[in-house]
Amino acid sequence: MIKKIGILTSGGDAPGMNAAVIAVVKTAFSKNITPFLINDGYKGLIEDWINEVKPGDEGITQMLSRGGTFIGSARLPEFKEESVREKAVANLKKHGIEALVVIGGDGSYQGAEKLTQMGINCVGLPGTIDNDIVSSDYTIGFDTALNTVVDSIDKIRDTMQSHNRCSVVEIMGNGCGDLTLYAAVATGAEVFSTRESQLTEDEICAQVKALATKGKRSVVVAISENIYDAHALAKKIEAASGYVTRATVLGHVQRGGVPTGMDRYLATTAGIFAVEQLAAGIGGVYVGLDKGKLVARDIEATLGMPRPDQSEIYEKIRKNNSSY
Repeated sequence: MIKKIGILTSGGDAPGMNAAVIAVVKTAFSKNITPFLINDGYKGLIEDWINEVKPGDEGITQMLSRGGTFIGSARLPEFKEESVREKAVANLKKHGIEALVVIGGDGSYQGAEKLTQMGINCVGLPGTIDNDIVSSDYTIGFDTALNTVVDSIDKIRDTMQSHNRCSVVEIMGNGCGDLTLYAAVATGAEVFSTRESQLTEDEICAQVKALATKGKRSVVVAISENIYDAHALAKKIEAASGYVTRATVLGHVQRGGVPTGMDRYLATTAGIFAVEQLAAGIGGVYVGLDKGKLVARDIEATLGMPRPDQSEIYEKIRKNNSSY
């Protein structure tokens, strides 16, 4: 039976990470395991920013409703180097920490897999707003980010409708179009484009022009980040369609905010499940949702899973949103 576990958050912050940290802490105490918080991700392992959690620390439980991650996060590309990881392992052993819960995305899991191979059992939890971890139905932070995007587009729509305009809205996703697709469905965005189902600028302009011909009073064009220059695209749409067109890049507002109930629920249940795996001596696994059920899969296998083909749903939504 393990006696001490560490907890870290890595990569981009996501609402619900704090709920996961708290769940791991509480579950550890319930199993007579001492939890340690590691500040600023893998960098904290190298710098020995490791602190034991004392029972009854109310300051931690008060973080449940906060966005971001109260223990901090940082990117550390150097963690790929074995000599750097050896320093991390030495610091963990100095504190007597035998296992780690790593909350983050794909890059975080690669580090967790390497540490497991070096004798520190690790369990990964899916913390990213992008929902780009293929082996899980949803990730911690996705629901909150989606609601932020939907709320933003709804507000933009009010102005577009009032002034007979078009708006280009750029949405995060880091190569995964789920935030854009789901937001387009939820807001009725007339045109949308993602990396998985990308439209050319000319195709977007043609679709908006067709909507103008129909007399559509407001048009929202939802695009995933890093595909187009949103402001240049807005000018091109304006020239082609006649709509006064503006671009809004939502940016990091999508990452923050109070986590939704669904994100807190997923984070909490996944955190409990993670500690159960470690207590059973299981490491090198990733906790994900499969058809609504928590499962633990081998990290290496999850990193290589292909994304499902969503072309059918893209076409259905496009036809639905542009038909009226």
